[in-house]
Amino acid sequence: MATERKAAWRNPSYLESSFGIFMFFCSWGVWWSFFRIWLESLQLSDTEIGTIYAINSTATMIIMFAYGAIQDQLGIKRNLVIVTSIIAALVGPFVQFIYHPMLMAGGNIRWAGALIGSIVLSAGFMAACSLLEAVTERYSRKFNFEYGQSRAWGSFGYAIVALCAGFMFNVNPMINFWVGSICGLAMLAIYAFWIPAEQREELKKAADPKAEKSGPTFKEMVAVLGMPTLWVLVVFMLFTNTFYVVFDQQFFPVYYRNLFATPEIGQATYGTLNGFQVFLESAMMGVVPIIMKKIGVRNSLLLGAFVMFARIGLCGVFHDPVMVSIVKLFHSIEVPLFCLPAFRYFTLHFDTKLSATLYMVGFQIASQVGQIVFSTPLGWFHGQMKAMLPNNDMGSRVTFWVISGIVLAALIYGFFVIKKDDQDVGGDPFYTDKQLRQMEAAKA
Repeated sequence: MATERKAAWRNPSYLESSFGIFMFFCSWGVWWSFFRIWLESLQLSDTEIGTIYAINSTATMIIMFAYGAIQDQLGIKRNLVIVTSIIAALVGPFVQFIYHPMLMAGGNIRWAGALIGSIVLSAGFMAACSLLEAVTERYSRKFNFEYGQSRAWGSFGYAIVALCAGFMFNVNPMINFWVGSICGLAMLAIYAFWIPAEQREELKKAADPKAEKSGPTFKEMVAVLGMPTLWVLVVFMLFTNTFYVVFDQQFFPVYYRNLFATPEIGQATYGTLNGFQVFLESAMMGVVPIIMKKIGVRNSLLLGAFVMFARIGLCGVFHDPVMVSIVKLFHSIEVPLFCLPAFRYFTLHFDTKLSATLYMVGFQIASQVGQIVFSTPLGWFHGQMKAMLPNNDMGSRVTFWVISGIVLAALIYGFFVIKKDDQDVGGDPFYTDKQLRQMEAAKA
């Protein structure tokens, strides 16, 4: 395997997967990083913005489960990925001519627009993110490359566009959405036309009527919902990874912007900081597999929760741009510590042929449920706290401490319920470097 990883640049499936996920995150990140600020510019209240996030999360949850079930049936076929690429390519005209006018109209038209937008944006981006990650992870196991290395290109793409997003947003927010369309077209071209020979061969084998069906049955996919061990993890994700969006999208951008003399300076600085943070995140995608080899899958997940608890809490402790910027950079450690160990947890403890469905339900859908539950009430709470404690952004800081406290409670819960790496192994075993050395010594 070491030789295979060194030869990654000569692996056509690695290259195709990496460029594909790179363009997806460019298409998404260029507008998503400023989505909260854009909604605020439409004169929506905190509660209304929280409700829009909750509607988006509801649509994402439903679409995500459908994506997981469909992709597990498709195996390595890209039909569904191509559909999401088409939607991504159309994000600019959709927002310009449909979504934005409906949100501005107010009344029932606004909420009809929010509903339509939730379906389109979720199908093309929020739910599609998990689909792309699941497909890339499956390709990594099928075609011998490291998933973390390929996924790092997604973070790299997000970082590049985030560096420019703040400056484009200050000129005209619609530019961000149209750039997203251009990147979506590039993504569509990659997934529609770049099919390496090894993938063509596997697709040909899968199309053979005599070939053994490797995909799960519908009964097996539905049975996922009845797994008690899965729901234990769902609760952990519900009160941790949920706040990746609730905090980082709904609250932090505006809080950070207000630390500066003018909104324009704050928005441009936030875009630069966000880009730099995601560059670090991209690098950490390559480091976290090494951390997992040292401390294991379970401990890596718990470490991710601890970093989230500390990061959100410290954002409320400090109130100057320099210190808050430093704390924000811990985000680059937190994301890989949730994303990579979560995937490995499912392939370790569950049947690998259900990996897409399990990842969607246990990791991503759990987070979406949390966003549905928390977005509106936390948006209302945030608004109330800002009105009660206007000095030094104390309203926002109290909200951050409440969120941090919830994550801490989930971390304590996870310490007792998340399975150890050698417990109930139902998929591919995982061994730390220390265990591998012990196994080698025992053979000798």
